[in-house]
Amino acid sequence: MTSESAIAIKPFRIEVPQGELDGLRQRLARTRFAPDIPGVGWAYGTPTAWLREMVAYWQDGFDWQTWEEKLNAYPQYTTVIDGQRLHFLHILSPESHATPLVLLHGWPGSFVEFLRVVEPLTNPAAHGGRAGDAFHLVIPSLPGFTFSGPTSEPGWDAGRMARAIAALMAALDYDRYGVQGGDWGGLIAAYLGQFDADHVTGIHINSAVFGFHPQGEISGDERALLTEAEQKRLEHRKHIDTDGNGYFQLQATRPQTVAAALSDSPVGQLAWIGEKFESWSHEDSPIDRDIVLLQVMLYWLTNTSASSARIYYESTHSRLYPSLVEVPVGVAVFARDTAIRRYGEQMYDIVHWSEFDRGGHFPALEVPDLLVDDVRVFFARVRNTEAGDHEVT
Repeated sequence: MTSESAIAIKPFRIEVPQGELDGLRQRLARTRFAPDIPGVGWAYGTPTAWLREMVAYWQDGFDWQTWEEKLNAYPQYTTVIDGQRLHFLHILSPESHATPLVLLHGWPGSFVEFLRVVEPLTNPAAHGGRAGDAFHLVIPSLPGFTFSGPTSEPGWDAGRMARAIAALMAALDYDRYGVQGGDWGGLIAAYLGQFDADHVTGIHINSAVFGFHPQGEISGDERALLTEAEQKRLEHRKHIDTDGNGYFQLQATRPQTVAAALSDSPVGQLAWIGEKFESWSHEDSPIDRDIVLLQVMLYWLTNTSASSARIYYESTHSRLYPSLVEVPVGVAVFARDTAIRRYGEQMYDIVHWSEFDRGGHFPALEVPDLLVDDVRVFFARVRNTEAGDHEVT
């Protein structure tokens, strides 16, 4: 963990004082639940019945100390880049020639998303893969998220986050590295593929949004060119942008307003992001309630509901987005994703495209086997391409 860089890197352990846990338990015990309409499910938002069940388990079944111990089993570090604290996991493969790979989460995620893929990516020979497919992993908490937050100044949009990640990889002495990301992590990956192209070997994206949809309405002739699957994705995207976009508009315009409630109410935090884990995951691969509560706990304990939401405000207000991305790009389209290849090819050098009938917005949690296999295949192709094989799929 040494470098000629001036960036200082320090070991980190999660150590939550018992007083904070006691205070959380007291708040949960005093929860005032909102009355709702019976029988409407999730149509109006997070149902109170679901919240009551989750809060009861949170109080009597969820074991933070066990999870804290599990998380501390991974090597964690912090540093300061561009004036901002940055927390990350750095997990080395037993294979000395492994490929360095950055894993980037989005909102409302965290580094916890990737725990199920750590072992198969770092030690593939023990998990049905080849030693040559091994990766050294760097898993940051994005600036403003959980142990990297909160941020204390304006301007931390996705592009600035990407530059911080590039600086981190340089500080770790990784001259060449790959990137995998979904949601905001996918956009940050695109930035890295653009302005750190001399060091980025390739980027693999899931939950791809930016650059993968038409701008505005399309003509009947253009729609006729879309496959049946692409037309369904287009309709699903429209549904998300209308019926499912309230959180985006609020966090992109008034993040501090909603944060006042989320920072004061753990159950409010659970309702706010629990609804996203429920609605964005695929029905065939539901996310375990312990993981949902763990994600909520990380936001709650670090008081980063406001600073994590600011990525929406900063990125939409800066209006600075990556343009042409010329490093090799792989895209994994899971069952609830909406990416359309013909639009993505206008911005990305797509050399690998996979479509799956399982998985949703959080594939590393939902279908880690599919994500791991696709990442292995893509970066094997990148390595082969650099050696002279230019096969495109």
